[in-house]
Amino acid sequence: MDRAHYPSLARKRVLITGGATGIGAALVESFAAQGARVAFVDLDTDAGDALAARVASAKFFRCDLRDLDALGATIGAIADDLGGIDVLINNAASDDRHSIDEVTPAFWDERMATNLRHLFFTAQAVVPGMRAAGGGAIINFGSISWHLGLKGLVLYQTAKAAIEGLTRGLARELGGDNIRVTTIVPGNVQTPRQQRWYTPEDEAEIVAAQCLAGRIQPVDVAALALFLASDDARMCTGHEYFVDAGWR
Repeated sequence: MDRAHYPSLARKRVLITGGATGIGAALVESFAAQGARVAFVDLDTDAGDALAARVASAKFFRCDLRDLDALGATIGAIADDLGGIDVLINNAASDDRHSIDEVTPAFWDERMATNLRHLFFTAQAVVPGMRAAGGGAIINFGSISWHLGLKGLVLYQTAKAAIEGLTRGLARELGGDNIRVTTIVPGNVQTPRQQRWYTPEDEAEIVAAQCLAGRIQPVDVAALALFLASDDARMCTGHEYFVDAGWR
């Protein structure tokens, strides 16, 4: 399949969180293929190093996004290395299953730190540079899960629902600086991680509930991210955009 090319993404300085595997890796590869200068962060050193070796124009920085001091230092190092950040892709998350009964205050805090808190602080860190550059794009990642009310994901869904509110608030606050803020809401994307949770029968049920046949691939999600980061989306902000094959 021929993919769209966006001239406005050439030489853009792009930071992607959770970029070593799955959707994140597709984002890294897709932005690099557009001629963007890409930096990505992840906890998985082996996968991060392997991806950076495969995509020569992408640079890997190991960082635990739950550690806000380390996060700030890492973003500073990336901004210095790239000369600034034009596009932030807040992709990192963890959808570990859990029951209501096993949730403790400590587990709640850890899940919010993993799935919500860092999105705000990464945005806060890149905004001054975007303002100075005359604008930028922040793309957050939500989830179809809370729209469907799936089981075993109460804390994940709480965080992902909040991300859509965060997006709207940031879009209003930053619009005057020509900084656009959007959310991508993926459906059930066929990644190795997701295949841990679903049997072939489960996957068949998901496809049957979609309007479109077939399984969503990471590159399908990356295609929307490319558009939202490009100048073609210059009037898109404050909303969520679904890539879910019409899953209902």
